[in-house]
Amino acid sequence: MPLRRLLAVHAHPDDESITMGGTLARCAAEGVVVTLVTATLGEEGEVIGDELQGLTAAHADQLGGYRYTELRTACAALGVADRRLLGGIGAHRDSGMVGTGSAAHPRAFVRARTGGPDHDSAVRELVAVIDEVRPDVLLTYDADGGYGHPDHLAAHEISVAAAAGRVPRVLAAVRPGAAVVAALAALAVPDGYRPAAPADLGYLAPPEEICVAVDVSGWEGDRRRALAAHATQIELIDGGFALSNRIAQPTSTVEYFKLLSGVPLPAGHLAGDVFAGLT
Repeated sequence: MPLRRLLAVHAHPDDESITMGGTLARCAAEGVVVTLVTATLGEEGEVIGDELQGLTAAHADQLGGYRYTELRTACAALGVADRRLLGGIGAHRDSGMVGTGSAAHPRAFVRARTGGPDHDSAVRELVAVIDEVRPDVLLTYDADGGYGHPDHLAAHEISVAAAAGRVPRVLAAVRPGAAVVAALAALAVPDGYRPAAPADLGYLAPPEEICVAVDVSGWEGDRRRALAAHATQIELIDGGFALSNRIAQPTSTVEYFKLLSGVPLPAGHLAGDVFAGLT
């Protein structure tokens, strides 16, 4: 059995734990060499709770450094030893949500989108990691970024560009609508939170596009510890979590992926392994 190598590319600290934490933990536990590349420090994020509100971009602008320590703790929980910031710490900055003025910052990661002034340099930065790590599979977001965040769109676009001809398979983290609806129905929403709708969660894909379903039931504890590490962004609840918007969303014992490019998955059924069919 060849040594497998996995590269995950994300926009902000916490994205790795929310979208594919179980898969990363399972792969690491099974001996896969896992590398995580995070594009920004999440400087424009909101903060949960009163104590650390002064860290935000509108005040001390120290949130990015704090979130880096959260990322380090989350990666330890997932067993991911190789974690990197794209281009090095501070090379790219969180662009904020669509329509916010933070997108005009000269280091905003939205500048790395296709056609943007930093796209080519960001692709080169990721190519350098790919050439060093030589991953069999790259995991990132779908073309809509999961929910349209400019930095997620940039992460998708540079991942696809950098992986072309270099990575055998590129997959996107997605969710099947039926499974999301069932999970939402089963989630007990605590007082003070409101239940999510499928559209609130994003990352939805038609069932015919989904080709991998990874059973992460044995790694729920690792994923939950990783989510808890991102305490400025995430509050844990029974069976799920909430962001600063206090919308309760479930976690799942299965994480799903669709093929973006490269070697197809075996036809006729959902593969249980992101490496299925690779030689």
